[in-house]
Amino acid sequence: MVARPTQPIAGQKPGTSGLRKKVKVFAQPNYAENFIQTVFDVVERPENATLVIGGDGRYHNRTVIQQAIRMAAANGYARVLVGQGGILSTPAASNVIRQYGASGGLVLSASHNPGGPDEDFGIKYNIANGGPAPESVTEAIYQRTCEITEWRMVEADDIDLDTIGTTQVGGLTVEVIDSVADYAALMEKLFDFDAIRAAVAGGLTMSFDAMHAVTGPYAREILEKRLGFAEGTVKNGVPLEDFGGHHPDPNAVHAHELFETMFGVAAPDFGAASDGDGDRNLIVGKGIFVTPSDSLAMLAANAHLAPAYAGGLKGIARSMPTSAAADRVAEALGIPAYETPTGWKFFGTLLDAGMATICGEESAGTGSDHVREKDGLWAVLLWLNILAVRKQSVAQIAEEHWAKFGRNYYARHDYEALPTEAANALVAELTASLASLPGQSFSGLTVAEADSFGYTDPVDGSVSLNQGLRVLFEGGSRIVFRLSGTGTEGATLRVYLERYEPVGGDLAGHTPDKLADLITAADAIAGITRHTGRTEPTVIT
Repeated sequence: MVARPTQPIAGQKPGTSGLRKKVKVFAQPNYAENFIQTVFDVVERPENATLVIGGDGRYHNRTVIQQAIRMAAANGYARVLVGQGGILSTPAASNVIRQYGASGGLVLSASHNPGGPDEDFGIKYNIANGGPAPESVTEAIYQRTCEITEWRMVEADDIDLDTIGTTQVGGLTVEVIDSVADYAALMEKLFDFDAIRAAVAGGLTMSFDAMHAVTGPYAREILEKRLGFAEGTVKNGVPLEDFGGHHPDPNAVHAHELFETMFGVAAPDFGAASDGDGDRNLIVGKGIFVTPSDSLAMLAANAHLAPAYAGGLKGIARSMPTSAAADRVAEALGIPAYETPTGWKFFGTLLDAGMATICGEESAGTGSDHVREKDGLWAVLLWLNILAVRKQSVAQIAEEHWAKFGRNYYARHDYEALPTEAANALVAELTASLASLPGQSFSGLTVAEADSFGYTDPVDGSVSLNQGLRVLFEGGSRIVFRLSGTGTEGATLRVYLERYEPVGGDLAGHTPDKLADLITAADAIAGITRHTGRTEPTVIT
């Protein structure tokens, strides 16, 4: 074992999804090593612990994985399970941690952010339940980064990450495992593959865009090999270190080819995509885009059609910025609905306590209690299960859902790479104005309430404050303002716009038209143009 002297490096505070920076930052001497050592120093683990390591295949993954293995050997781990080729989707990593009784795992990903030598990289630690480390752990990691004096490794050559098998590194047993097999087997237990295969044989067609990201191998194994969709159903299926030069974020901007296909003359019945690390999803029917908020609600309303959920749901949880569409489903089912801060770790305690079964975020993340991460392919397969059983189109399912529950017109406007000072000034000014907003009118909308969202976990009692600024209007519409922690440059302001149209109202409107007054009100309330100089968002989802 070799101890390498080091000193604290500023800025290693993990956010909601771990530590994310540019590759060139992570490639600096001691940068990744410092952070990994602090994780090993503070996380709970038993004697002879197992560690899972894998990532989304982006540039720099292999380098960090090799170093993490040498460091795990020097820090007392007994076994490391690493995905073949260094690849594990985030939900697959969660499953491996749970299935093999690991004490935790290092997930190397910057999720939906671009990859390549000049782009983004990230490291996240998941705990023994398979979920992201809670704030108590990430705070302990950060405090340790401020005082670290050395990191430890064993001298050893790189291992062969591409061949399944076992290697010894010092006293550590390293097992390279099939990245796909365990996950695919789990999906086959959850869903009615026979029904889906029958629907495919009967003519059901789809297009899946893997975006040259981690889900390519998983999607080809499950969709084409096990379910029988035609070869070529999975597009951009080979993971690339730079995602083919594209941005692996499944939305209308970055998955525009899928949208063009699904809104074209010869569109297949169902379209879907996933992101860099496989935890997000995009759902598009023939001529219809299903927002992540609506998808969560529709999946929850129909989950009983899949074997794993035939006995009903224990509860539904959503992040605060996600629309309230799922709340109406929970009410109809007579089950609890939970509103949490953004970040999948907040769902973990609810899932572990058996209080919720299905969870979702407006940022295209949906999942259930089968793992402790959001899961893009899981959502796609549940949609396929529903389509196979109901024998209806996506549009028909959506229209019937809105006719029963009403419709939450919804969009998110992202203002990316803002100067941090400008973004902070906007939030500070808006926060100071919250108390004076009720009773004021903007674009014909009267403010009923305004607050800074705080959350007390119903399981462990932990408190999370300042999780987003909410402006609620009379009639059920609302705007949420929040600074995101998933970017690596400047600040990202997310503005969430929601208008509820009750049963019997205009349920077939055009979303931008239905949200026009809220868009105008958001700028008037927060001074977006005045603070940022931006007159349009960078991305609308």
